[in-house]
Amino acid sequence: MASGESSKSAESESAFNLFYTEVKAIEQVDSVLTSKQQIDRLHRPGSTYFNLNPFEVLQIDPDCTMADVKKKYRQLSILVHPDKNPADPDRSQKSFEAVNKAYKTLENEEGYKRCKEIVEEAKTRTEDMMKQKRKTLKKEGKPIIIPEDDTEQYKHAVYVQTCKLFADLERLRQEREAKDMHERKRKAEEEETEKETKKIKEEWNKNFEESRSDRVNSWRNWKTGSKKTKTKTTKSGEFKPPKHKAEQR
Repeated sequence: MASGESSKSAESESAFNLFYTEVKAIEQVDSVLTSKQQIDRLHRPGSTYFNLNPFEVLQIDPDCTMADVKKKYRQLSILVHPDKNPADPDRSQKSFEAVNKAYKTLENEEGYKRCKEIVEEAKTRTEDMMKQKRKTLKKEGKPIIIPEDDTEQYKHAVYVQTCKLFADLERLRQEREAKDMHERKRKAEEEETEKETKKIKEEWNKNFEESRSDRVNSWRNWKTGSKKTKTKTTKSGEFKPPKHKAEQR
């Protein structure tokens, strides 16, 4: 079971590495690319995953200055703007939104700091992974040489970890948002139930008060009626006429 999962993970990483290599090769030919190429890049397979990383969206190094961020944003926003791509309005609009979102994230001091922390965490995880690889090779008596010793391979490994971290954070955000929405819905239902219960109680109390006089009059009438002379009957239930008093002379 473990070996199967490891094999799938290796295949997935291999496919990702190949895709990454192809994308970077295109980007090296022209760092700006054409409008169509940029739109295609922002809609490539896995774009939902990659576009979570603002550095990837803007094609900038995490260590670049804010001036570089603004410069690249202006270039890309012009290239993918819907007005410049009337033949592809839907994709260009989504591309423009992705570029704008990435810039807004990095433009904000707190957002930029958070993104830098994610990159640093990615570097730490990559270095831990490299240490583990070296430890395994040493234990097996093999040369302690790993692909990440190469600068480009190391950058690639950090890039992969960075994208994974952004994806994990987005997943957590969505889960938290879904949980909050569920909680808000639950509270709203409770408030509605409480409101309805209160309304019913108020109506009951109102009806009870309004019918008080009727109940009092009914009780009085009953009491008055019970004091009237009762008709006498025999044990068998037959009518018993009153005794005749002899006339005195």
